[in-house]
Amino acid sequence: MFANFDFDVIQRSWVYLFTTGMKFTLMLTISAMIGGIFFGTILAMMRLSHSKTISFIATSYVNLIRSVPLVLVIFWFYFLMPFIGAWITGASQPIQVDAFSSALVTFILFEAAYYCEIMRSGIQSIPRGQVSAGYALGMNYWQMMGNVVLPQAFRNMIPILFTQTIVLFQDVSLVYVLGSVPEFVTVASKIAQRDGRLVEMYLFVAVVYFVMSFGLSTLVKKLQEKVAIIR
Repeated sequence: MFANFDFDVIQRSWVYLFTTGMKFTLMLTISAMIGGIFFGTILAMMRLSHSKTISFIATSYVNLIRSVPLVLVIFWFYFLMPFIGAWITGASQPIQVDAFSSALVTFILFEAAYYCEIMRSGIQSIPRGQVSAGYALGMNYWQMMGNVVLPQAFRNMIPILFTQTIVLFQDVSLVYVLGSVPEFVTVASKIAQRDGRLVEMYLFVAVVYFVMSFGLSTLVKKLQEKVAIIR
């Protein structure tokens, strides 16, 4: 079955695949995770705000993003960001925005909606008595969140946050549609087309994603058990 396959293409190109493609994929994943958690936390606090207007804005944003396929959001931002840049800077012509910046902004804004829901459930898991105690000590809403609720919520949500990050790591492969971003799948695809070894290369890509995702999932499971023991 594999007699006609030439897996030497993997041996010839694995260094380039990992030092360029995988390096870029991990860099975009980590950057989007940090930005997504930051803005997701703000969105979660907005959703739980007593102000109906602020809560409505955050809820509408989360529902909108979660209802749109990620690949469409990638395309949408890639073509729209030059016009947004021109509007911000007052330029008469669309601003040239590189594919990495476009992809990073897209993933931060998209993942923020999902991290928001994780953070919101984490915040709501904190006993109401602790919130009341914070107010009784004279804290305002933001002080109570920053000093009492969020530190505990983050610890409780660490396993789920990492699980969502694994999903993000897999979703980064969708920037393949932009063509000019040197992430792992894009680099592998160009090598496969150059050498005429599509099956071998895409099989290798699938194995790499499986090993990394399964390994990270196993670590998250162990972390979840550790957190459960601490409780």
